[in-house]
Amino acid sequence: MAITANDFWRLAGERAVRARGEIARRSALAREPRPEGVRAPPLRFLWGELASLRRGVRRSVGEPAKALRPQPIMLLPGFGAHPARMRPLANALRAAGHEVHEWGLGFNLGPTEQNFAFLMRRVGMLARQHQAPVALIGWSLGGLFAREIARRQQESVSCVITLGTPFSGSPRANNAWRAYQVITGHSVDAPPVECELRGKPPVPTIALWSPRDGVVHPRSAAGWPDERDRAVALRCTHLGFASAPEVSVEVLRQLDRV
Repeated sequence: MAITANDFWRLAGERAVRARGEIARRSALAREPRPEGVRAPPLRFLWGELASLRRGVRRSVGEPAKALRPQPIMLLPGFGAHPARMRPLANALRAAGHEVHEWGLGFNLGPTEQNFAFLMRRVGMLARQHQAPVALIGWSLGGLFAREIARRQQESVSCVITLGTPFSGSPRANNAWRAYQVITGHSVDAPPVECELRGKPPVPTIALWSPRDGVVHPRSAAGWPDERDRAVALRCTHLGFASAPEVSVEVLRQLDRV
């Protein structure tokens, strides 16, 4: 049935009203105050993140030692990042003999019921394909996905390694929560996927964190003893978790310990 001019302008007006309402809602999310007593990393570390962007991707140092026990691995990128940002880590893992897979969702623009269900299926498929559980390595927000997948699907996951992931304390103890709320359209306190951020997954769980992190507060990324099995400090930026050679070395070392 043909749409009349009146119908066209009525529909356009309704869309404009909805768009204005959505803009107003996301603007309100951006203006929310940080809770009393919650701290983010100091701004001088945030400027360090910008400097690391100018330096670009850092090359690995030398050929990594062969893995003691090669295993399938899935890498999960941080918020707003594409899997290509984790290529230096992926290359080091492959050079050591591991089977490395991307998460299959392109840019990480936050959780939805659909993309989380996809990841659950993908991890199960990889475990069946390799006839072995999969190691999940998640950078920042990707680590929250990894921890929750392991909590729900223990039989398909061998271990979880988080890289600067804010799994402990307040979800506002970082310098990215307002941007996250504007882009995803939901509060950090009310994700669209039910999850248990602080409870340790029922698999070996290692948290890599940095005192120089300019995005996530170190305490949030290190967690407490009952929230992970090990916490290892590295001296890289938050963005450096995707490409710093020392991160690749430590991830390989932890995989050999699992």
